Amino acid sequence: MSSQGDTTNGRADGVSASFGTEFGAAPSLVKDTSTATFREDVLSESTRQPVLVDFWAPWCGPCKQLGPLIEKAVKAANGKVKLVKMDIEAHPEIAGQLGIQSIPAVIAFSNGQPIDGFVGALPESQIRGFIERLVGPLGPAALDETLAEAEKQAGEGDASAAAALYAAVLAEEPDNLKALGGLARLQVGLGDLEQAEALLASVPDAKAGDAAIAGARAALELARQAETLGDTAELEARIAADPKDHQARFDLALALAGHNRREEAVDQLIEIIRRDRKWHDDGARKQLVQFFEAWGPQDDATADGRRRLSSVLFS
Repeated sequence: MSSQGDTTNGRADGVSASFGTEFGAAPSLVKDTSTATFREDVLSESTRQPVLVDFWAPWCGPCKQLGPLIEKAVKAANGKVKLVKMDIEAHPEIAGQLGIQSIPAVIAFSNGQPIDGFVGALPESQIRGFIERLVGPLGPAALDETLAEAEKQAGEGDASAAAALYAAVLAEEPDNLKALGGLARLQVGLGDLEQAEALLASVPDAKAGDAAIAGARAALELARQAETLGDTAELEARIAADPKDHQARFDLALALAGHNRREEAVDQLIEIIRRDRKWHDDGARKQLVQFFEAWGPQDDATADGRRRLSSVLFS
């Protein structure tokens, strides 16, 4: 069995007991198993087509990264291979018998026997290559589906799963702007501003106007601005003392956005617009538009903020 990685003990809360449901793989192709059902689910089933057994545990971060990628590849095989998932924390016996020491570990069974495998959270291209060695070509990689799933995971706050999906796209298409922008935005959200800046710097100037790249740059710029503002308490005190201190309210909006308190940041800028639309050369509205660009059109705070802005401007 080839080894491509190792386990980490970082916690990955919320790992679904059934990845097939969470990530959209066909239910008939993905299922959970136990020590009691392993013979039927794996050994017997592998006489009809190869069966991949994904050994994982709830505390394993790389397991969560691997989950959506391997299920996507299994789905692309259109029934030529099936995936069975075994939680080794709940069912340690089979993993022990097979000598599994690091997870995630994937073992391929055919005709009741283990025939190949790998360890670690591989990129999508390598997972597809592994399955293709078993069953032949899977067809073109559905990068758009992977990007959509990455955006979904990012929107739900699962940065590790989203990052793994973006990385999988970039492994196959290194200049994919949606993946580059999405990954940079995740890095900004995690506070890794230098890494995000380096990633965006790799984008050619001719493509810097792409919506995904522009949005990531806007998010990075907001994070840089928020770094210089520090805590919000002083700004809030200034506003309490003088509600017409629009500069303090503007700075507070930036600081709140930097702390991911998006609705509150919108509140402050809307209040400036209500009180003085022309303040700082329409600066509050312009900053609000930058927020929308940084957060993306699908973000709830963007949608709500646009409605509120429209109400203020056209009422």
